[in-house]
Amino acid sequence: MTKLSVNLNKFATLRNARGGNNPDVVKAAIDAQRFGADGITLHPRPDERHIRYDDVREIKKIITTELNIEGNCREQKFMDLVLEVKPEQVTLVPDAIGQLTSDHGWDTIKHKNYLKEIIGVFQKAGIRVSIFVDPIEEMITGAADSGTNRIELYTENYAKLFAAGNKEQAIAPYIIAAKKAQELNLGINAGHDLDLHNLQFFKEKISTLLEVSIGHALICNALYLGFENTIQLYKRQLKSIYA
Repeated sequence: MTKLSVNLNKFATLRNARGGNNPDVVKAAIDAQRFGADGITLHPRPDERHIRYDDVREIKKIITTELNIEGNCREQKFMDLVLEVKPEQVTLVPDAIGQLTSDHGWDTIKHKNYLKEIIGVFQKAGIRVSIFVDPIEEMITGAADSGTNRIELYTENYAKLFAAGNKEQAIAPYIIAAKKAQELNLGINAGHDLDLHNLQFFKEKISTLLEVSIGHALICNALYLGFENTIQLYKRQLKSIYA
């Protein structure tokens, strides 16, 4: 079954808007795990506008499920944090400084040598590496050449086309990308704008999907449906309708 990793950045955004420690992101991590999440995702940025570096340290201490740290490996502070905390997985994202949210994958051809070097550093520390990529065959091949363990397919374009009613057009490049990844022995993760409307279709079409990382949509749903119920609803979308 595909694993659900819950991104807690929006809990931290809400906390930071008011100051103090409400909501408590460490408790949110414990609760997400207790409610059935298969993993926790945290994406600290240099300005710490949501998840703080100390949040990552504290959460790693108390969870027993997998920790996935996302971020920009061009930032030395991020590199140092990951090597200190040693999560089960690090997801490398080519963010620019001050970027609102991730909006594109790596050019794995242009940056192949750089990625090889950085991926090697994390793997030597025993950390599984995933890199954020667009669903383009050449980028998947480049990812394999970089030595990464997994790719994370960037799914914003899928979500937009799906919402417009173009499901088959939306999924087509991802099917091709997933097939190429499988041929190259790359594990497949996915994330960005996946939600309760489009997740099951994506999972059914990408049968080799190992993990999805979902934050914004899941937390928005939780405001209306409750955190525990929402996690269970997302996990239900990841169960095969043919099982």
